Amino acid sequence: MPSWLSRVENPWKQNPWFESVAVAQQRARERLPAPVYGALVAGSERGQTVADNQAAFGEIGLAPHVAGQTQERSIGTRVFGQDVSLPVLISPTGVQAVHPEGEVAVARAAAARGTVMGLSNFASKSVEDVTATGATTFFQMYWTGDRETMVQRMTRAHRAGARGLMATLDWSFSMGRDWGSPEIPEKVDLKTMVRMAPKVATKLRWLSTFAASGVVPDLTAPNLAPPGGAAPTFFGAYYEWMTTPPPSWDDVAWMAEQWRQISGTPFVLKGVCRVDDALRAVDAGVAGLSVSNHGGNNLDGTPAAIRMVKPIADRVGHQVDVVMDGGVRRGSDVAKAVALGAKAVLIGRSYLWGLAANGQPGVENVLDILRGGIDSALRGLAVPSVQDLTPEHLLVPEGFHRELGGSVPQVSAGL
Repeated sequence: MPSWLSRVENPWKQNPWFESVAVAQQRARERLPAPVYGALVAGSERGQTVADNQAAFGEIGLAPHVAGQTQERSIGTRVFGQDVSLPVLISPTGVQAVHPEGEVAVARAAAARGTVMGLSNFASKSVEDVTATGATTFFQMYWTGDRETMVQRMTRAHRAGARGLMATLDWSFSMGRDWGSPEIPEKVDLKTMVRMAPKVATKLRWLSTFAASGVVPDLTAPNLAPPGGAAPTFFGAYYEWMTTPPPSWDDVAWMAEQWRQISGTPFVLKGVCRVDDALRAVDAGVAGLSVSNHGGNNLDGTPAAIRMVKPIADRVGHQVDVVMDGGVRRGSDVAKAVALGAKAVLIGRSYLWGLAANGQPGVENVLDILRGGIDSALRGLAVPSVQDLTPEHLLVPEGFHRELGGSVPQVSAGL
């Protein structure tokens, strides 16, 4: 039965299926308490970068054919040593309190749709619970704590079955949002629930989901718990990050080598914006990198990620897998990123809106929307495979690309 007919037959019941990421966002806005929704959409300072992440995709046009399209099209690819059914990976995001199953629901969706699950070490679910879903999991770490602590966390992730490690080093915790920052409580206890009751009392569907599961939103980070110890709160994790000296390129090389010795699986550096940093990353021994500005939550004024993909992919894409994240909302966005040299994209807000709207099926819904959009782009462009996409399939305005640090011919780790 068509989805529209089910809505006509029962107009009082909202169909859980949605037809676009924009609708998923609207459902999330309606369902979530304002502080929770605000945490999903906020960018740093004036929000210039988070806005440009999306707007930049709209500047790129497509050049379709009127005939000659193939009946069958392939959108599968191989990235970071993994075969995936579409060039869309789950980006690691922090505490996912928008749904009681959080990262476990997202991992099940990733497994069901044949893609990679990125798990943050700030996640609300343990790496053991996530890998138990059968999802191909890449564990993500920040540069926090001493080296012994970092090795312990890497070892735990490997033993749990992680197939790769993502290091996120671009987070400067630049805040000062012009519209104010959403409140994040230290923990969810009775006192907190009473104080925040006016903000959540009107979100009965969201509350009922947690009530039915018998849990309250978890704001701790179990993957940062020391052996035999308690998991820190978000603010405890933030304090550890604040008191850890920033890493050097020698530290990046050390991290990559430690993971190689522990696991032998890919080490990916996330947050690269500059060509010279990409060259240093290759020198440091990374297997892949993500062109990213932390979803607009790092330094405001950083160019949109899609503007920086081609300059970086042109320089290092023949040596390592280059992916990107930031602003992806449609399958055509994915096609544009791949045409400019990315092997795949990472999505963050998009799947979180799906999770908030409808749990695991909502995440699957988002992935299906992107899959359909990629296929439509391939059909219109008369391209049989996503791997055949090139810049010639696009209309890119002059001056679109941002080649940051591109004057450096070659550099070495540690410089």
